[in-house]
Amino acid sequence: MNHQNFTPEQLSVLNEIKNQPLTSFEILRRVENVSMILSLYNIMDELNDKGVVKSYMNNDVKYHIAC
Repeated sequence: MNHQNFTPEQLSVLNEIKNQPLTSFEILRRVENVSMILSLYNIMDELNDKGVVKSYMNNDVKYHIAC
């Protein structure tokens, strides 16, 4: 993964989800440089478009993890 293609916010999110799946709200609580849920959703969409994040549902809860 080439880190030059990611913003600091994207890298912060990736660092949090690289070892364990987290929900959007868990990510938001852990990542200091992302303060709004809409910003996080945009970041997650960008990371998904780059193919570095996978999301899945478990018991009606959506989780995200780095690929």
